[in-house]
Amino acid sequence: MIAAAVLVIFLFSCNNNTEKDNSNNNETMEQRVNELATFKLTTDISKLTEEEKQMIPLLIDAAKIMDPLFAYQTYGDLDSLFNAINDPATKRFAEINYGPWDRLKDDAPFIEGVGPKPAGANFYPHDMSKVEFEEANLEGKTGLYNFIRRDTGGKLYTLPYHEKFKEQLEVAAGKLREAAALAKDPGLKNYLNLRADAILNDDYQKSDFAWLDMKNNGLDIVIGPIETYEDQLFGYKASYEAYVLVKDKEWSQRLAKYASFLPELQDSLPVDKTYKTERPGSDGDLNAYDVVYYAGSANAGGKTIAINLPNDEEVQLKKGTRRLQLKNAMQAKFDKIMVPIAEVLITPEQRDHVKFDAFFANTMFHEVAHGLGIKNTINNKGTVRKALKEHASALEEGKADILGLYMVEQLLDKGEMEGDIKDYYTTFIAGIFRSVRFGAGDAHGIANMIRFNFFEDHKAFERLADGTYKVNYENMKAAIDSLSNLILTLQGDGDYDAVAKLVKEKGKIGAQLQKDLDRLKEAKIPVDVIFEQGSEVLGLK
Repeated sequence: MIAAAVLVIFLFSCNNNTEKDNSNNNETMEQRVNELATFKLTTDISKLTEEEKQMIPLLIDAAKIMDPLFAYQTYGDLDSLFNAINDPATKRFAEINYGPWDRLKDDAPFIEGVGPKPAGANFYPHDMSKVEFEEANLEGKTGLYNFIRRDTGGKLYTLPYHEKFKEQLEVAAGKLREAAALAKDPGLKNYLNLRADAILNDDYQKSDFAWLDMKNNGLDIVIGPIETYEDQLFGYKASYEAYVLVKDKEWSQRLAKYASFLPELQDSLPVDKTYKTERPGSDGDLNAYDVVYYAGSANAGGKTIAINLPNDEEVQLKKGTRRLQLKNAMQAKFDKIMVPIAEVLITPEQRDHVKFDAFFANTMFHEVAHGLGIKNTINNKGTVRKALKEHASALEEGKADILGLYMVEQLLDKGEMEGDIKDYYTTFIAGIFRSVRFGAGDAHGIANMIRFNFFEDHKAFERLADGTYKVNYENMKAAIDSLSNLILTLQGDGDYDAVAKLVKEKGKIGAQLQKDLDRLKEAKIPVDVIFEQGSEVLGLK
């Protein structure tokens, strides 16, 4: 609290300097906002029942509460920051980024007087060192659902999320229970009630199991502290977020069969059998949705277009996961970003291989592939997540990317999918260019750069004299197998030092690639999307 107060005073004392800086860079701020394409989140509400039409505004109201909770986790008191900014474009950019750091440019500060983003965000005291934390005799300190704070004597203690945010969470839980009372599907009703309980006590496993048992729901909501990307100090602390979703039942039915292939695909992974002894749960399923609301961590930075949950390793091994493809958001990114990027960076004779169906499949199998591989180290170092600490998320995202493409290869060979492997390979490489524009400051960005640099080293693609890239199809399979083997081995060994070395050497954007990415900016291709969303947009207010 003292640190937050000092920062507020500092921001207000620097208000004139900030004002001057913003006026000098107003055009730059406007350009940065305009680099994000606006997209309306809608769905065909004529397909909804009357009860579902009443439920959606309640679910959105619950989701909105995740915004200030995440803002506190990542920054602290955002209102004080906003009040210190008078330039509308700068304020809007700070709102988009949930703070003064540009999430799509390696968290670079864009407000004068604000230093680098703390690696531990606002989960830990900013003056706390890693050594102090590791030496502290503090029960539950690595838990997902608590803050680390100092008492008046300077001693560290844990503060559970549900205690810190008790008042706000009670309101959110109430909205979920109101929606549950309207739900006709027993599985959805049970899940909403259990999730309401969970956000009030930080015990999420029972609601996670209920979420996986839910099969016939037309609506869905993912809500609570879930991903740990924001904690770049240790990767321990989960951030609040929410998605409100409407199922596309026709597309979901088409996808349903793929989860059953997980055990077979696990056995065929290109790695020693020691690293694939775990049996992935196959009770989870694949579904396609229109997303109608993003909040919290999900709405910050690059927007997620697919979800694979829950993250609880025990739940994953027992029941599997659910993979949610956010079809409307995915189509927006493909049309507004992927196709224009291909026109600039993919060699002309391969551009016809960049296709939405391939983009959808690559994204879908990324989420499925989270269920493959290994969750616990083979040498008693505990879970992979605990052993690799702040690097765990980056390596896991890299694993899902490469094993997703491996799955596409395998399913095409088995005749379980249709299409030309060249479509999937070319779309995958174009997708890397789309994703690395977010920078290498978070788990996804680091994973993208490791893969890009690894593929370049293994000649899976080449840069031509005209500045475009050509995919070398004959080299792709060997590169995919080799990177899959490397990542799975590092995860199974829980080799923190080796992973840290990989991240340092390969998880960065080179000078030539940066020049090519700058060409995309010159072509005014959007970096990502931001949303017009809410009950009013849906016509349900």
